[in-house]
This record gives sequence, C-alpha cells and structure tokens, in this order.
Amino acid sequence: MRGFAQGGSFVGINIGTDMSNFPSASDIVSILKAQGIRHVRLFDADHQLLNALANTGIEVIVGVPNDQILRIGLSRSEAADWVKNNIASFVPATNITYISVGSEVLTSIPNAALVLVPALQYLQSALVATNLNFQVKVSTPHSMTLIPRPFPPSTAAFNSTWNSIMLQLLQFLKNTGSSFMLNAQPYYGYTQGNGIFPLDYALFRSLTPNKQIVDPNTLSPYSNMFDAMIDATYYSMQALNVSGIPILVTETGWPWLGGASEPDATVDNALVYNTNLVQHVLSGAGTPGQRNITVSAYIYELFNEDLRSGLISEKNWGLFFSNGTAVYSVNLGNSKLTEANSSVSPGVFCVANSNADSKALKAGLDWACGLGSANCSAIQPGQPCYESDSIAGIASYAYNDYYHRTQATGGTCNFGNTAIITNADPSHGSCIFAGSLGTNTSSGITSAAFGPISPGNGVPGLQISWTKFFVLALFHLMF
Repeated sequence: MRGFAQGGSFVGINIGTDMSNFPSASDIVSILKAQGIRHVRLFDADHQLLNALANTGIEVIVGVPNDQILRIGLSRSEAADWVKNNIASFVPATNITYISVGSEVLTSIPNAALVLVPALQYLQSALVATNLNFQVKVSTPHSMTLIPRPFPPSTAAFNSTWNSIMLQLLQFLKNTGSSFMLNAQPYYGYTQGNGIFPLDYALFRSLTPNKQIVDPNTLSPYSNMFDAMIDATYYSMQALNVSGIPILVTETGWPWLGGASEPDATVDNALVYNTNLVQHVLSGAGTPGQRNITVSAYIYELFNEDLRSGLISEKNWGLFFSNGTAVYSVNLGNSKLTEANSSVSPGVFCVANSNADSKALKAGLDWACGLGSANCSAIQPGQPCYESDSIAGIASYAYNDYYHRTQATGGTCNFGNTAIITNADPSHGSCIFAGSLGTNTSSGITSAAFGPISPGNGVPGLQISWTKFFVLALFHLMF
C-alpha cells in the first residue's frame, strides 16, 4: 500500500453498510473530505461509492465478501471477471490500493479455508494480467482468535490446525510485498479476558507500577493491549520461520453503547480508546518487539450499523450516526471530527446521578465551573437552567457542558463517580443542554457548548467567584 510504505503510519476508517438508512455515496465522501480522512476500507465493491471516491485521492481497500470467496477460489476466470468489474473499471480515477479477501475466513467460515489462498492467487494473477499488480495488493484480514494464547507475545503461535494454509498464505504475502491484515480488538481482549487485564491496559491509559504488564521471556513491558496483539502476530509468523511481512490493522475500535451485560461499551471508553489509538499509531513508535516497524490502523467504523445481529454493542461501533452527526469527536491526525459542532455529541449527555451524595455533587459542580472551565452562566439565579430545589439538576448542566467541551481531548463523565452517560435529553423549557437535538440553533447545539465564556467573547462581566455563588445559591438545598 503506497500510504503504508511511503507515507508513514496512518489511521483510516472502515465503512460498513449493514444499516437501515445508509447515506448516499456523495454524502459519505463529503464526510470523509470534511474530516480529512484519506484511507478507507469497504467491505464490498460498492460501485456507487467507488465512483464517488474517484479523483479524491482517498486510498481505498475494496473487500471481497465471504460469500464470494468460494466462487473466486475455484475459478481463475471468475477472479479475472471480479478484478475487471470491480477494480480495473475504477482505477486510476479511484485510488484502489488493496483487495481484502473475505473477513476472518479461517475462524468464521473454516469450510472455505482450502480455497482462501487460491482466491488470493487468482486475484493476483488477474491484477498482473491487467498491469495493476504494482498499484493494488491482495491480502485477507484475520481475527486475533487465530492465536489461541496471545500473551505473552513471545510464545504466541497460530492455531496449528491452520499451519499448512498459513505457510502458503505468508509465502504469498512475502512474494507479493503485501501486508498481513489483522483485526485487533482490545475491547474483546478485555471483555473476554475474565479480568486478567485491567481496563486501562486496553484503553492505552497509563498503568500503575503494581499493574505493569511484562512479557516474562523478553522482559519487555507492554503499556497497552494493542501493541501486545501486534507483537503476538509477529511472533506467530516467526514461529513458522517467516519474517519481514508488515502488519496492517484492518479493524480496531471500541463500541460506545452496549446492553446491561456490556458495561464497558460506553462513549467515554470509545472516545478514550480511539483518541489514544490515533496518537499511538501516528507517533510511529512501533511496538516493544518491533521498535523500528510502524503499524497503520483502520478504525472500526464510520457509521453505526443498526441491522447487525447480536448484542447491542455490535450495532454501535460507529463514529457517526447515519444522518451524519457525530457520536463523539476524535482527531484522526488530519482534522477533528465534528469540528463544526465543537466536539458536541448530539443525543448523548453527561448528567448527575440523582442518587449521589449532595456534598459530592457540590464538589463536582464547583470543579466543573471552576478548574473545569464549564460555561455555568445558564445556572446562575434567574437564568433558564437554574433550579433552586435541585443541586442534581444544576450539576447536570455543568457536568454536561464540561463533557461536551473536553471529550475530544480526553475529558470524561465521572466527577467523583457522581455522573452518568444517558441518551435521555435533560433539556427542559428554555434550558437547552449541549448535545440536544431540540435546540433552535442552526448547528443543533446551544452556545453553551462552545469555548469558555469570558468578557472577551461577547458576554461582558461574567467573571464571578463560583465558590461564593454556590454557597449563596445552594445554601438552602444542602441545609
């Protein structure tokens, strides 16, 4: 992939289509352009989208769906027709750089395993015949479940059931200069790990000294699960005496919403994971086992896919809703998602837990309006969001304003465990919360969602002592 080999590490995005209101191809490309996204992965050869991507310069991975692998893997002519219809017909206008054959074939549809490598070979032959093999590479994405024991990375190995096929595949990748495609999902590594690893390890957060994760064989410390997954894959290739094949992470991300049994699928965790992922990948730091090799990654995914089966979290990995509004804001290294909305997440709110202790709520409120720099003008006495009989109501406004201002840079909804995330809009009357879809402003949010209010931005004389204010305004609420 040209962006991978020459341009250094990058972060791209997956575009799934399993949704009831799939945006038009032109709308999708508009979002990509607005957010500075330069690398996308499609799960199939969507001709409308491939046409819309023409002359944009955006690098595209085009997928062969699992249900087409058997046909292509059994027939050179079918493979040639597929390349002709779905690749040759669109390049060079559309910058197609990879064909990804299937998705996690060995672990999801093992009956197709015997035709996987032939499918790659036939597609490669078709590319050679059309003189496209130097622009377009061929590979296939794998699940981490292909490695039964990924930790410690130094002893990791592929499931021996697939050794013969893996050797053929790795030799193909090496001969063609292609990458090993890996779906690395620390969310599953954490949630299915039975508490072995801390959440901070999965989210790229700093670990305390007593929670350091170290490979006992190499003594290499691992600060995050993503790197450990990458190294486990490199070591698995080495166990088959193969090296020199770069890894391209084709899927990684975090769901922002889950059911009652999925407490870790939250907006906060999704924001933290993807924000830290981007910073980590673009730093070009490599991994403990491969310091000099950078890894690029595709975030899963652009849109929520409400038609996907399974748990609630399976439907909610997207950065955007189908109407084009952002679930939360992430900087992909080119521009900030939802920049026009000042990092507000429409329909998502951070509010005070009504069961929290009133003194703890006041402490959180003081911090949000003080050091947190939330815009608390609307909760002054006489203003639309002031509630003389509810410290939770006042705190909710301040918490939410702080959260919507800072989530793009790591701000969270916690406040000493007195806050929760909700999709229920707490706006009432003329009191409009940041993120509300019911506001009458053109952007769908109130001015309270933007930068800190000060005398210099059109609200003169608003600098006050929040401590004095809350002592007076909330005295009767607490005593």
